[in-house]
Amino acid sequence: MEVKDFTCTIFTDKTPEDVFDTVRNVRLWWSGLYAEEFTGSSEKLDDEFSFRAGDGAHYSKQKLIEIIPNQRLVWRVEESALTFLHDTSEWTGTTIAFDIHENSGKTQITFTHSGLTPEMECYTSCAPAWTAYLQEKLTPLLNGNKQ
Repeated sequence: MEVKDFTCTIFTDKTPEDVFDTVRNVRLWWSGLYAEEFTGSSEKLDDEFSFRAGDGAHYSKQKLIEIIPNQRLVWRVEESALTFLHDTSEWTGTTIAFDIHENSGKTQITFTHSGLTPEMECYTSCAPAWTAYLQEKLTPLLNGNKQ
């Protein structure tokens, strides 16, 4: 059976440059739903930031491991403590990627959380949370709506 990492695709009229700049600013779109807190940075290669949400239910530390300007951003989860799981470190070693390219006059953004698969305990909670951040927070930013 093929393993299916969590993936979501978004289309926008924004340029790849605008999308890249918005995605790189994780505080802008990965917030506003579960009392999130950030420390650190996510701007340049090897930057690290910590993310906390849900009154301590979610902690993860990400490292920016790949940047292709206006095309791709990848963070690796260096540490995780998801207190609502049996294996609280389930995210550790997974990657969070945004691939950006033009497609039929629009900019296509493909989000993939590699390692977040339906077989993981977190999937039933984390996939809907990612969907909420991507559809309720990132998509409006990319379509010109302020949060």
